[in-house]
Amino acid sequence: MKLHELKPAEGSRKARKRKGRGMSSGNGKTASRGHKGQNARSGGGVRLGFEGGQNPLYRRLPKRGFTNINRKEYAVVNLKTLNQLEDGAEVTPETLVAQGVVKNTKDGIKILGEGQIEKKLTVKAHKFSASAEEAIKAAGGQTEVI
Repeated sequence: MKLHELKPAEGSRKARKRKGRGMSSGNGKTASRGHKGQNARSGGGVRLGFEGGQNPLYRRLPKRGFTNINRKEYAVVNLKTLNQLEDGAEVTPETLVAQGVVKNTKDGIKILGEGQIEKKLTVKAHKFSASAEEAIKAAGGQTEVI
């Protein structure tokens, strides 16, 4: 097989329908829209979710839950990620953003305890999980809540 012999699979490429281009095209006159009615008109049709006047699904289903406007969205960092930093370093939200560990700090940074930490680090963050705090201190490091 050579490059000039390549062809798409049979039936995979199909010519588009050219509507309203004469009777012999098979899609002439009404252009496959049928006769009269809302969908036959220019600019016609119904909005998304409209069910012909029947109570639509989004109104039939009950409302559920609520959105807490005071919710805080923490950027999470795992212990295994902190292993990439040099030994004895001070870890702050600014250093984590600068090194590309987190994109933005939003409402703060939370350190989680997934993975092992072998380095002695001073970690400054907004929140720590109990296991993360324990592991950092066991490795000889310090934790500081900002």
